[in-house]
Amino acid sequence: MKSVKNFGLINTMEGYSYLILLFIAMPLKYMLGIVIATKIAGMLHGVLFIAFVILFTIASKEAKFSMKDNALFFIASLIPFGTFYTKKKICAYK
Repeated sequence: MKSVKNFGLINTMEGYSYLILLFIAMPLKYMLGIVIATKIAGMLHGVLFIAFVILFTIASKEAKFSMKDNALFFIASLIPFGTFYTKKKICAYK
């Protein structure tokens, strides 16, 4: 299932971009006044999150994720390190 594989990849990329935004770009902005850091990291994270939602929808329909897993994958994407928690579960659908 190629869509599940693609979803797993974007899941990881989105997770890293969230951590970069929270733990690198935001401290640079608020501690050192480097505003461009959040603009770049925020834009990258936003694009990856949109791709995450699109690929999540496609993979969910193709692999027939359960309602519980659908909720888990989406809620985990909103929590720092959450996408890394769901990585094994996504791999189980491949």
